Amino acid sequence: MAMKSIQQKLAILSDAAKYDASCASSGTTRRDSRSGGIGSAGGSGICHAYTPDGRCISLLKILMTNFCIYDCAYCINRVSSNVERARFSPDEVVKLTLEFYRRNMIEGLFLSSGIIRSPDQTMGDMVRIARMLRVDHGFKGYIHLKTIPDSAPDLVAEAGLYADRLSVNIELPQDASIRRLAPEKRPETIRAAMADVRLGREAAKERSFTGKRPPRFAPAGQSTQMIVGADQTTDRQILTTSANLYTGYRLKRVYYSAFSPIPDASAALPLIKPPLMREHRLYQADWLMRFYGFEADEIGAAHPSGNLDLAIDPKLAWALANRAAFPVDVARASRDMLLRVPGFGTKTVGRILAARRNGAVRYGDLLRMGAIMSKARPFVTLPDWHPGALTDSDGLRARFAPPPEQLDLFS
Repeated sequence: MAMKSIQQKLAILSDAAKYDASCASSGTTRRDSRSGGIGSAGGSGICHAYTPDGRCISLLKILMTNFCIYDCAYCINRVSSNVERARFSPDEVVKLTLEFYRRNMIEGLFLSSGIIRSPDQTMGDMVRIARMLRVDHGFKGYIHLKTIPDSAPDLVAEAGLYADRLSVNIELPQDASIRRLAPEKRPETIRAAMADVRLGREAAKERSFTGKRPPRFAPAGQSTQMIVGADQTTDRQILTTSANLYTGYRLKRVYYSAFSPIPDASAALPLIKPPLMREHRLYQADWLMRFYGFEADEIGAAHPSGNLDLAIDPKLAWALANRAAFPVDVARASRDMLLRVPGFGTKTVGRILAARRNGAVRYGDLLRMGAIMSKARPFVTLPDWHPGALTDSDGLRARFAPPPEQLDLFS
């Protein structure tokens, strides 16, 4: 078999890495090369994400290899899958990262991998890559390593010394699904690896009796990725699992990846093909839990099925299911209640609270503050606005849901 060039490997392994969603760098300690070394790590999003000032920053996102000894039914790179395989050596990954950086094409590296030979072998090579970049080449850019749960704890501990962020894939929202669809993986091992990362971060914040801090450990924290749609788990159960992960492991983010059936998996997986809209709604619901004070159960309870409404956003769906709580008086409502008004974001609520100290807030004021009044109108009262019977009208949901669409039978 002919040896693949590094360009051919890059084409295969960068494409294979697109299934890894958990690549973001918000929260990292800012490094820069002014005191030596090369590269820099920005203070917020990477992996083709947008910073608060609108800049798009990117990283080299690749698998070290798409060979894998595991046979996870939902994974395109499983051992039984008929895909073209490739493998980078640690030296090749280091060379690619440095060359892409010098060409001003990336600001960091997101590295994941299939499991080749053993978890320890794979994790050891990934740690070696990070160590070579940091120690041998003085690389100060962002590094995100996707850790291998079954690898030795000391390898994960070393990885945290070089990586800005570590992630351990939770895989699926329910343990039973992991055991059925990924028989070589154990939910207990995955959670133990996540706990080790959390403990490593906490230990790095504690000063010794001399007042000296220990070395930094994954300063941007840890994230995880959850595949949705490969089993029958409801959105309510998915959000409950995410809430427990945030609380138990102090995660920065849970990333949702919509599953689409892949070749040769039909025998093991149910015939579910969730649209990307489901993934989008889960991200919106996750945002409500993280920044708006919503609980997973109350978001999921908005629909009897336990699944999110794909036609309207989760906040609006909750408001329509809890109309007894509305309309709210903008002049007197608490911050928590204002955050539950559709069309009000966190910045808008902050502006409302500041403005009403100085007098009445009117309809036009809310427009200037950034409120989306087309959504908020049925749910608020103001000195110059009252929704009347609109809040309880039967056709209120139809005002927000997109109109029915005739699909093309031949597309």
